[in-house]
Amino acid sequence: MTQERRGAGITLMVGSGLSNQIGASVGALAFPVLGPVGVVAVRQWVAAVVLLGAGRPRLRGFGAAQWRPVLGLAVAYAAMNLTLYAAIDRIGLGLAVTLEFLGPLAVALATSRHRRGVLCALAASAAVVVLVRPRPSTDYAGIALGLTAAVCWACYILLNRTVGRRLPGLEGSAAAAAVSGALYLPVGVVVLWRSEPSAVAVLCALGAGVLSSAVPLLADLLALRRVPAHFFGIFMSVNPVFAALIGLVVLGQHLDPWSWAAIAVIVGANAVAAGGGPGRRAPFRAAADRP
Repeated sequence: MTQERRGAGITLMVGSGLSNQIGASVGALAFPVLGPVGVVAVRQWVAAVVLLGAGRPRLRGFGAAQWRPVLGLAVAYAAMNLTLYAAIDRIGLGLAVTLEFLGPLAVALATSRHRRGVLCALAASAAVVVLVRPRPSTDYAGIALGLTAAVCWACYILLNRTVGRRLPGLEGSAAAAAVSGALYLPVGVVVLWRSEPSAVAVLCALGAGVLSSAVPLLADLLALRRVPAHFFGIFMSVNPVFAALIGLVVLGQHLDPWSWAAIAVIVGANAVAAGGGPGRRAPFRAAADRP
């Protein structure tokens, strides 16, 4: 890997992470009008259009063995983004994204054969205790939503790997995104009709779809051509930090020093768990793992 290619890869990964979290913060600006459900519906539709164009799935050629994991993937994707955005609405971007990252961390630790996995698990557990420690302002429903998003992301990763083995390229992810977008059609149409959203709210929701789906997908594909998958996984584990910083700058969401320290520990645990060697596939978001 030349220095120039590595530099380009790092730039793309930084751009992907920032775009993803800025998209989430822009989507949050539309919550007062559309709510998390409306914003997620629009995001799912954008993701479906982008991935259908990129993957061009041959749906008629899918058999039962392909459709079963694709449908599971679609449900996991739909639930993951809904629970994440609902958590963002209640507990803020930084905390919600940090809790969600426990999902890929759990997958990485479950597949690790190193003793350091135990240390990562203990460190992450302690950090979670600090993050969710009881306080007068603690929103337990928001924390539960963030943890549910983590479970959904773990399921999404495992199902995506199954789909990747049974379907070539992006076909499986594209089909799952299309099904997920279709699942949101009824509720999305009702929300848009009843809320009578302003042009600004619709643009924010569309911006969330483009910045959190289209841009990261393209940037990740280009980055993975320039850096090893394990390096990609390590670097992308800084997303909770990006989320906390963007939540502070864009949404005015402040975290106390203990929460920042806990986020740093969880990011470190993610990075260590992801650094399993050059041949290891990044467990966090390789190519189409997270449209």
